[in-house]
Amino acid sequence: MDDEADIYEGVRAQFPLSFGKQSKSQTPLELIHSTTRRSSSTSADDTPSASNKIDAFPSLSSSSQEWMNSFRNSNPRNSDRGALIGPPRPPAVSDKEDEELIGPTPARGGAGKEDEDSRIGPPRPPPGKAESDDDGPTIGPPRPPPGATDSDSDEDEDADEEDEDPGYRVPLSNEIVLKGHTKVVSALAVDHTGSRVLSGSYDYTVRMYDFQGMNSHLQSFRQLEPFEGHQIRGLSWSPTADRFMCVTGSAQAKIYDRDGLTLGEFVKGDMYIRDLKNTKGHISGLTCGEWHPKDKQTILTSSEDGSLRIWDVNDFKSQKQVIKPKLSRPGRIPVTTCAWDREGKRIAGGIGDGSLQIWNIKSGWVSRPDIHVGDCHTDDITSLKFSSDGLILLSRSFDGTLKVWDLRQMKKALLVFDDLPNNYAQTNVAFSPDEELFLTGTSVEKNNTTGGLLCFYDRAKMELVSRVGISPTYSVVQCAWHPRINQIFATVGDRHEGGTHILYDPTISERGALVCVARAPRKKSLDDFQAQPVIHNPHALPLFRDQPSRKRQREKTLKDPLKSHKPELPVTGPGHGGRVGSTTGSLLTQYLLKQGGMIKETWMDEDPREAILKYADVAVKDPKYIAPAYAQTQPETVFAKSDSEDDEK
Repeated sequence: MDDEADIYEGVRAQFPLSFGKQSKSQTPLELIHSTTRRSSSTSADDTPSASNKIDAFPSLSSSSQEWMNSFRNSNPRNSDRGALIGPPRPPAVSDKEDEELIGPTPARGGAGKEDEDSRIGPPRPPPGKAESDDDGPTIGPPRPPPGATDSDSDEDEDADEEDEDPGYRVPLSNEIVLKGHTKVVSALAVDHTGSRVLSGSYDYTVRMYDFQGMNSHLQSFRQLEPFEGHQIRGLSWSPTADRFMCVTGSAQAKIYDRDGLTLGEFVKGDMYIRDLKNTKGHISGLTCGEWHPKDKQTILTSSEDGSLRIWDVNDFKSQKQVIKPKLSRPGRIPVTTCAWDREGKRIAGGIGDGSLQIWNIKSGWVSRPDIHVGDCHTDDITSLKFSSDGLILLSRSFDGTLKVWDLRQMKKALLVFDDLPNNYAQTNVAFSPDEELFLTGTSVEKNNTTGGLLCFYDRAKMELVSRVGISPTYSVVQCAWHPRINQIFATVGDRHEGGTHILYDPTISERGALVCVARAPRKKSLDDFQAQPVIHNPHALPLFRDQPSRKRQREKTLKDPLKSHKPELPVTGPGHGGRVGSTTGSLLTQYLLKQGGMIKETWMDEDPREAILKYADVAVKDPKYIAPAYAQTQPETVFAKSDSEDDEK
């Protein structure tokens, strides 16, 4: 053992002292948050009133914390006496009874009349007696009641100021981006604890992020592909956050557990059955889906087949209820979006013809809608959102508008916000945690210089509060404001890339992005070892190698006169020049005549008229064929006269 120790010490001496695992240096949080701080150029078109309101808006948690700090600082035991309002607290009473006390002193138990006579000034009222009792004259300002501090007056002043000009404080100072998708992120879901985030994209995948286990590299811990070749159109957590639902372009929704393991998928209906109430499931692609806000066993889906269906997650074979919307014309019109209210007692659906329909869930309810607005929008509705008090309904559409509806009077919208371009069917609208604000995203247009924006609106005043620039080139599709961690999520992307932007403020936000940003990734140590396995690639074998380029071989062949000689074309017609022609029925005859010398080589090149006239003299002197037959009857040849002379005359 001593020898081994000596050998180790000798080897260790050859390395510097910095070799091996080193203690990690802690980076201050101020430096970490400064790297994620949003630049002023990212905000676009902020209204003048918006900047003041955003700085003046305190969240619930921050205001409570400030009140507690002010209360502790104003406590006489924790602060200087000069900071108190009114007379200072007198010092502790001495045990000497003959010592004179000036000013009101606290009454001691068991004190007699002798003590009272030795005091100067009015006696202190006994415990439990209100200061408003007019037992005797009081000199100086009255003592504040127990527990009252100087912060009470400040709080009253702050409350008065807030009543006069209520402000908003939106967490926009810092920003991080969750990347990984190759196309626009069309679906977003954050569980109620704010620890896990789901993002779905047009690249057919769902990525799962965990703030507690994620470092500053911001990488997802799991990637899913629910249906091959189908876009992700919706994600929704259960009320207990133990499961989530994935809605894709297929006709079947899938249920996963919290870790991304498949629990089941709902059945697909028979597309050859015309009545949708008789099918067990959807027969066309899904458009939207949402979990019941109270019941963890119930979900709602909408589809392009023109129906909404309520499912029980314990029964994947058939739905509980089929809802057929009221249509203005016969046929199948898709249902583009759906939503529950906060209590799960009402369902809203956006129809492809631009109508808005609401159903009240009660005993014996049917598909006939309780509220029907035929001309809600001029184009497809992409999102619906109920307020928690059940009085307001927000609707977002392809027509570039956001409408606010009063559920007590649905004949006409309360207000219409336009100039909100929308190019994606999943563009939604969301409320702030206190529902004083609501927000939505905008899409990027070709001829427009502004990028994707987040637009904030005041619910009470019904006016635009602020426009926040999220991306100069990407469209903003989904948005959410989580109430527990006080952070804003916005998904962006285009045909080539997508991501999820998280906006937060270190002073008013809690957990969430603050946890993972401050966690640095693990540094590699020299002691780490990872085996590099040998990978045998079958395509590296000579049998699977690509053939070498034949360009040089072709150039060499072109230089060879024999190999580069153009082959002769086949003979069409009678053969000549030692080649047999291809005339039908005369190949053998022409060959024999050529061998007998009767076919000359040059007759095809001669003029046929000259070839005949060269035998004219021979025919006159020694006729052989036609002329001897007419020698006695017609000794002289008579030719027809030309008509050219008559024409000339």
